[in-house]
Amino acid sequence: MDEFDKSDRTVWASDGRRLTVRVLGDRSGAPVFFMHGTPGSRIGPFPRSALLHQLGVRLIAYDRPGYGESDRLPLRSVAHAAADVRTIADDLGINNFSVVGRSGGGPHALACAALMPDRVSRCAVLVGLAPRHAKGLDWYEGMTESNRREYSVAESGVGALAQKIEASAEQIRNDPKALLRNLGPELPLPDWQVIADNTIRIGIRRNFAEALARSGAGWVDDARSFTQEWGFDPADILVPTLLWHGAQDVFSPVQHTHWLARTIPGSIEMIAADAAHFSAIDVLPSLLPWIAFGRRDPIADAA
Repeated sequence: MDEFDKSDRTVWASDGRRLTVRVLGDRSGAPVFFMHGTPGSRIGPFPRSALLHQLGVRLIAYDRPGYGESDRLPLRSVAHAAADVRTIADDLGINNFSVVGRSGGGPHALACAALMPDRVSRCAVLVGLAPRHAKGLDWYEGMTESNRREYSVAESGVGALAQKIEASAEQIRNDPKALLRNLGPELPLPDWQVIADNTIRIGIRRNFAEALARSGAGWVDDARSFTQEWGFDPADILVPTLLWHGAQDVFSPVQHTHWLARTIPGSIEMIAADAAHFSAIDVLPSLLPWIAFGRRDPIADAA
């Protein structure tokens, strides 16, 4: 990575919160905001810097409130992301941009598309979640037992959730390998095939460690926000939207994307039969030409 790729930037929200931002790739390239997963942070894993330069993409990632070096915003809704992204874009002097969210970043990318149609050119969601009370969706069906427990506790109250997640966060701070090791028995084969790549596995561990370095607060607030009202209706999204999902995903099951595809007008739904949750890491580079520029056929590129 060059020096530009390594740089972090502090941006101040209107309420005085610190947002820590990382910018990668082509300094003059098409801006794409990346919304990280849960738990997650600004450090990736991302497509290689050389590829971002080749594609002409300027990738902008930031720690959501309570993660990494960004200050917490207690009891935040999913909708909060739109205001924070607008603030960061203004600070960087960016008017129009695309957004992509992976896993827990998916709902936050949708928030930007729904609430900033004047700024967002295109939106992509990879292995994302649908709203908790989406009509006609069994939200928990096909979900791992660990996620069922986490979200069930989130629905019962913040106190119990914070206690549960902080214990997990402390374990990961002491041993960054712990989360992947704990998830191991629940991972389908396609996920094992992705994390067999040593570079990706190390990147995931670094990401978790950075996300939880100060506390598990961001993780708590994400989990709570997914089970509450999001603060916008996905049906109102008019921005061109791409929805990608691995059919074997057991963390955010594929029917969540089916529901979003039925709900978001004109959205493009892409389902990969032999992929799962972590497969979204591998597929992002092939989708970037569409996300950044609206170029080419995303289905053919990701095949």
